Amino acid sequence: MTSNPKPADQPSMQPRAVARQHRYITWLSLSLMSFLALMVLIIYESRWVYPEIQAYFSQTGNLTGQQLSTRARVYLQDAQVELLGDQTEQDALNAAILDIELAYGLADMHVYRREYACAEASLMDLDRLVVQLAARNIDRFAAVSALFAPIQCLTQIEMDQLDRRGAAINDFSESTRQHSQMLTYSSLLIFVMGLVFWWLHERQLRRTDRATRETFEWMQRAMRDPLTGIGNRSALHQDVLAKQHQTLGLILVDIDFFKQYNDACGHPQGDTLLRQLATLIGETLDETQLYRLGGDEFAALLDCPDIVTLKSYCQQLMDGLREADFPHPAHPDKKGVTLSVGGSCFVANEATFPYAYEAADKALYRVKTMGRDGWQVTEDA
Repeated sequence: MTSNPKPADQPSMQPRAVARQHRYITWLSLSLMSFLALMVLIIYESRWVYPEIQAYFSQTGNLTGQQLSTRARVYLQDAQVELLGDQTEQDALNAAILDIELAYGLADMHVYRREYACAEASLMDLDRLVVQLAARNIDRFAAVSALFAPIQCLTQIEMDQLDRRGAAINDFSESTRQHSQMLTYSSLLIFVMGLVFWWLHERQLRRTDRATRETFEWMQRAMRDPLTGIGNRSALHQDVLAKQHQTLGLILVDIDFFKQYNDACGHPQGDTLLRQLATLIGETLDETQLYRLGGDEFAALLDCPDIVTLKSYCQQLMDGLREADFPHPAHPDKKGVTLSVGGSCFVANEATFPYAYEAADKALYRVKTMGRDGWQVTEDA
């Protein structure tokens, strides 16, 4: 009866909780990294497609040769029309010279000179023809005939450039198709991986929640007396710590001659009496927290501003017991069930509770030495 209450040993859940949290973070991180990889892939493909499209539709590079050769050819054909037209010779020559010079400027490209054998000769012919037309050393019909060779060369360049453009279009289309397939399959794979990781994360989260609930339920059961359903010694200690700096009253209750009751009535009836007394104490003392400390010992924890209030609680408990009048066939004094009650008042914290418990236990012991069936309160706890 005089031993101080000790909290029940709590299983260490921290390593297991840390492991669960680590798995939780891992699956979540993998899921987020998968979706991030999907975004990076899409951005990469977009950055690949844009330069390809820009190169295709821009007016730079060899593919512009078709447009330039076409324009040069058109200028030379216009020059032929001017030369064969019905305007005055001077106006026809001037217009033809202008068209030929424009065509020369468009056809005078390094890529033409390098890749087409006819380009150099055609440019020389155009240069010579302009000089002859300016000096009036060639008639208009001869000039028209002299333009056929450059026109034929420009047509050859135009057709070759058109073939190149077609090949470039095919290459671009094939490359775009391959990249599109790669983007589609890669995106699908990464998206599925992200969903799988997310599902694993959600499954682990559900497992963690379930394990937490089970742990909480297990801890709740560990804090309860299985016979009466009230708190146990560990719960008492925990509840005191939860009420730091509050003025509390602690009442310890012991059933008088409980062994004789069990011997006379049997242990099942003794268990019934314990449950009945737990209900009685809880109903008699309003807003109390009740605990079974073991065997026939109970404890009640109440908000108690002073000793006077605590004494009234003890008297109220004794009056309630007498009113209930539980029979005790083996009571030495031929009474019904009686109680020995001790109490103390204290300000709750880790340091004061052991002293308060010891003071209440001493008061209970004094009641027992004085014949039981009574209560006492230690006023200097």
